[in-house]
Amino acid sequence: MSNKWLRDNGMHISWLIALIATLGSLYFSEIMHFLPCKLCWYQRILMYPLAIILGIAAVRRDYKLTIYVLPLTIWGACISIYHVLLQSGVFHESATGCGPVPCDVDYLNWLGFITIPMLAGTAFILISILQYLTYRATK
Repeated sequence: MSNKWLRDNGMHISWLIALIATLGSLYFSEIMHFLPCKLCWYQRILMYPLAIILGIAAVRRDYKLTIYVLPLTIWGACISIYHVLLQSGVFHESATGCGPVPCDVDYLNWLGFITIPMLAGTAFILISILQYLTYRATK
């Protein structure tokens, strides 16, 4: 990827990923009626503002917002990775105190490994990488 391509498209693609992740989580909870667990709520708290922040940054071509976006995406990726490990049995739920909806519930399991936390983690990681590369391309 060239620096020019990243400058022109990096923020827009990051915004699109955040928007798809936000709409996807709303689809799972509001249409499919999957109740989010505590860790899912934390991931939502970090993803939903990204759809707004990155949308504004893309329209304004404001590359300095990366310093506000990266902490949200990195923290979200860490929570998602922990959630995936919890669902896979590496950690036990009793240690987390997940509340009324257990965090190890696997509502979605495509191809035996694609779960909702994995989708969220992928979005967080992709946005992090794109933001870092876009920021570097503007320097």
